[in-house]
Amino acid sequence: MNAHHPIFSIANEQTFEKHALAIFKHQSANCAVYRSYLYHLGIDSSQVKALEDIPYLPIAFFKSHEVVSDTRTPEIIFSSSGTTGMVQSKHLVTDLKIYEDSFNLAFQQFYGNISDTCLLALLPSYLEREGSSLIYMVDALLAQSQHPSSGYFLHNHEELFQTLKTLQAKQQKTVLIGVTYALLDFLEAHQLNYPELIVMETGGMKGKRKEMVREELHQVLKAGFGVSSIHSEYGMTELLSQAYSYGEGIFNCPPWMKIVLRDTNDPLSLISTQQTGGINIIDLGNVNSCSFLATQDLGRVYADGSFEVLGRFDQADIRGCNLLVQ
Repeated sequence: MNAHHPIFSIANEQTFEKHALAIFKHQSANCAVYRSYLYHLGIDSSQVKALEDIPYLPIAFFKSHEVVSDTRTPEIIFSSSGTTGMVQSKHLVTDLKIYEDSFNLAFQQFYGNISDTCLLALLPSYLEREGSSLIYMVDALLAQSQHPSSGYFLHNHEELFQTLKTLQAKQQKTVLIGVTYALLDFLEAHQLNYPELIVMETGGMKGKRKEMVREELHQVLKAGFGVSSIHSEYGMTELLSQAYSYGEGIFNCPPWMKIVLRDTNDPLSLISTQQTGGINIIDLGNVNSCSFLATQDLGRVYADGSFEVLGRFDQADIRGCNLLVQ
């Protein structure tokens, strides 16, 4: 097997900053949309010497441009889900091994060896379309799970219910990953008291149900599955890394990913921890696209680097996109 990319050996802040600055230098020269964005901001990339000086590309550019800093032909193109008529984000991935290493190493860090785990996936809206990076990840994890019950469940809730009861009786370590609305659909017909189960919600209602605040949603899921906490996965088409939450909506990043907050009224200014701000992400897994992204999520970062997502900006795109109209 080929060696891991050096980003996966990051062990401290100094090494993270060193890699981030090197990747910034590469992307500011080789990612056309990022280079043009920096030019329109009047930023001389050679003067960027510290992590806090790196500008963040509005994530909406993945809808309008090919965000890539590598000349190789993409091995795969991931695309976002979207209601009919919406423009999808597209992520051109020129090195799938980096994505595979990213999700394998992160899953192992947060949940241990996948080969010891039964993985059940309730992801109907993702399975029903092409180009989902989440399905690519779950496919790969399922292939590595040694358990015969691991697999996808589309709308066959009764089969999922019986499978969960059997796994509980056998005291098998089990992770159920589900899109939020599908977990709620399942609980309308089935209730469990399965405190050992890891229930991981991902995505949202996908237009299938009314949105709920996290506290209310997690209360319903905890009661329905009989668990003390609901885990979550924070990822998106534009990222090749994921953060995970063991509960209460508090996420932690793997060592090659970092969350930074920006001022909601001044998108080029960063703010300190404990305040609410726009979520900027440094994902060094995006080494061949753009690692420095301003998302449309609002959040709060804590002193230990953990973070929570508090909501989203209104439908308006992040200010800054109008700097670059082509």
